[in-house]
Amino acid sequence: MKNLVLIFLLFGTTCAMAQTSVYTTANAHAHNDYQHEPPLISAYNNKFGSIEADIFLSDTDLMVAHTERDISNHKRLEDVYIKPLIEFIKSNQGYVYADTTQTLILMFDVKSEAVPTITKLIDLLSKYPEITQCKSLKLLVSGNKPDPSTYDSYPSFIWFDGLLSLGYKSEELDRMAILSDNFINYTTWKGVGDPPKKDWEALQKAVAKGHALGKKVRLWNTPDFIEGWQKVCELGVDYIDTYSIKSFAEFLKQNKPPKIAR
Repeated sequence: MKNLVLIFLLFGTTCAMAQTSVYTTANAHAHNDYQHEPPLISAYNNKFGSIEADIFLSDTDLMVAHTERDISNHKRLEDVYIKPLIEFIKSNQGYVYADTTQTLILMFDVKSEAVPTITKLIDLLSKYPEITQCKSLKLLVSGNKPDPSTYDSYPSFIWFDGLLSLGYKSEELDRMAILSDNFINYTTWKGVGDPPKKDWEALQKAVAKGHALGKKVRLWNTPDFIEGWQKVCELGVDYIDTYSIKSFAEFLKQNKPPKIAR
């Protein structure tokens, strides 16, 4: 009996190891996407799996901006992200992408005070059932967030971005779609040569923690060029941060780095 159990476990492990996949732009996160002109379009056309917009509550409107000074650029969230996405969803018969199996995370990185900004965001999104009811679109709040104990009080179409370095209750984790962390909290590696072994092991442990909790993992402030992309892919991170949309898409197309099986 013990031998049979051992054989079964070994077989299961072999199958798991065989279930590898490759990275595509569905694993790409467009960091500070709104700094591209026009926003959204390049990442969308390259079929990115996650697109980020920094938002501020300014008077009674939500503006897309990295700092308060940038609010003067007058990029309204509704104009540069919400309405264009609705047009894409309509043209794809209710899906974000023409490929109905592909999903998109629209990440709102909240820069102003959490609760009033998110309240305004919910008011805005609620006007558009095409957005809130789209099954292939996930609306994710990052940056300034309310206390995790309150997450369950928000509408079900709102998800939250957690931190790998923190611990959460199971009901709080239920409202989190991703666990993220700052790459430079683990290493000073800049993408040249190999990361220090101790740093690399700490990164592996953090990614493994997120996956053990059943969550997708993202790291930000990673080196944004080929050597950095290669190493982050080796970690098995689910969403790779990049500002270099076209270059990263071409890298994935040409290299198809393997995803770590799990």
